[in-house]
Amino acid sequence: MPEQPGTDLLVQLLRTTLGDSVLGIYLHGSATLGGLRPHSDIDVLAVVRDSTTHAQRRALVEKLLKVSGVDGRRHIELIVVVQDDVRPWRYPPTCDFLYGDWLRDDYERGATPAPGPGPDLAPLLTMVLRADAPLHGPPPAELLDPVPHDDLRRAIVAGVPELMAELDSDTRNVLLTLARIWATLTTGTLRSKDAAAEWALDRLPAGHRPVLDRARAVYLGQEAERWDDLAPGPCAEFLTRMITESYCS
Repeated sequence: MPEQPGTDLLVQLLRTTLGDSVLGIYLHGSATLGGLRPHSDIDVLAVVRDSTTHAQRRALVEKLLKVSGVDGRRHIELIVVVQDDVRPWRYPPTCDFLYGDWLRDDYERGATPAPGPGPDLAPLLTMVLRADAPLHGPPPAELLDPVPHDDLRRAIVAGVPELMAELDSDTRNVLLTLARIWATLTTGTLRSKDAAAEWALDRLPAGHRPVLDRARAVYLGQEAERWDDLAPGPCAEFLTRMITESYCS
């Protein structure tokens, strides 16, 4: 069974806020891909019958702001999808609600996430199905269709420009995510961030290895995060080129 790191509160929050619309709640991400690391979020997907209202989305945001990453708790990434928006599968899928602490400043200023296209759901739903880790409801395969391999590939590549734009502000996560995209395109296997970095390190030119090795070590809690002595840009650009070559091959 995967690690279930204090998710009871989140399940209760979803069921209280969204009521009978909740069909299933599923753990995914690091907790199901080798175990939580010091900087890992708690990643949860909820599948619902009806689209959330603005009031429900705002209520979820306000409650999550009080617990996500607060008082030593782990950060929470919560995504809600309407079953009819993802089954039968079509691309791009629709994300009904997203909470992540990288958007905390916007949320605290009153922003409320709205439904919209979510290409990132392709790898996320793939992870949910493979993890098969229900916190509430039936196995995910009873509610979700598998994502076609071609849609998975184009979805993960579509997010690369946005990732590169965040390199300076979220260096560790961007580098590790680029390594994971490259590994997934090349091998067809979804790995944890540290496992993907280990795979990529064996294939990087020597000059780029210290950068990705630092990102992996920070993720594992082995080093403090600092980049003043290294230049992440060339490594990220190399990873991006490898992603493009792997996708086009």
